[in-house]
Amino acid sequence: MVRTPPLDGLRSLVMDMPGPDLAAAAAVTARDARLTKPPGALGRLEAIAEWLALWQGREQPRIERPLVVVFAGNHGVVAQGVAAYPQAVTKQMVANFQAGGAAINQLCKTFNLGLKIFELALDDPTGDITERPALNESDCAAAIAYGMEALEGNPDLLCVGEMGIGNTTIAAAVCHGLYGGRPEDWVGPGTGVDSQGLSRKTQAVRRAVALHGPHLGDPLEVLRRLGGRELAAMMGAIVAARHSHVPVLIDGYVATASAAVLHAMRADALDHCLAAHCSAEPAHRELLRRLGKEPLLDLGMRLGEASGAALAAALVKAAADLHSGMATFESAGVADREKPGI
Repeated sequence: MVRTPPLDGLRSLVMDMPGPDLAAAAAVTARDARLTKPPGALGRLEAIAEWLALWQGREQPRIERPLVVVFAGNHGVVAQGVAAYPQAVTKQMVANFQAGGAAINQLCKTFNLGLKIFELALDDPTGDITERPALNESDCAAAIAYGMEALEGNPDLLCVGEMGIGNTTIAAAVCHGLYGGRPEDWVGPGTGVDSQGLSRKTQAVRRAVALHGPHLGDPLEVLRRLGGRELAAMMGAIVAARHSHVPVLIDGYVATASAAVLHAMRADALDHCLAAHCSAEPAHRELLRRLGKEPLLDLGMRLGEASGAALAAALVKAAADLHSGMATFESAGVADREKPGI
């Protein structure tokens, strides 16, 4: 029997991604022209409504079951002194999420968003990427498949985020592996390391990319060797959302680094995604530029845990409600613009 490599199924899913519903978007554009407002008066909110139609396939887009998903993982590279907090904080924060005490819990309550927390083998950190691959093929594929489970329950908007001590180092390594440049271009303070910690992060990324360099022409090898379980799971969730016709809001630097692997595999793989915000992590802005994504928000946040995506979900819900709930000039009996004389 011929053995099928574990990651080949994911490659097939990426290559077979469905495209946008152009007819639904055209219907939104036509209705927008009849709504009781001047053309373009709602700015980017109008474009968001059209984007929702493209990827939900609904002529009147709506958000009824928005879901925030937070994937939590631990990383062997923390042994290199790259984090400001001990690795135990990952599990402690997951308990805080489950108890309702974290920032993301409050945001989900405020905007009536569902919330699911996914733990990924927190007692078994990934390999130290400065010494060996983060994951073997089977573990990487299993994390991707686990991420796909986020689509159970049929959400109609997915907000993707993460939690993991040390994962801004991982995100920097993934970006350096994908795009090159200098490690310093991709490394930032994360949760607040000092100058010595920043130097250790930079050196760890440099050593990791040098070690795995011969294998980094394949984006999935970048993920497997330099990434982590939560990055693999987020990528799985994004792919599953595309196949389920669910638009996605991508959170901060770590989530965007995960998405960048998909973009490297297929240039239009993230068309069903919007960048929720630009975080304060310095390299996030450059990463968004490379992906061609303009963030919805730019608030100087750097929390992770899908907090930026949850805030952006409020804008997306507003865009859907505005488009679908507003009256047209005809239904409201409001005079439209005067037509030029003949």
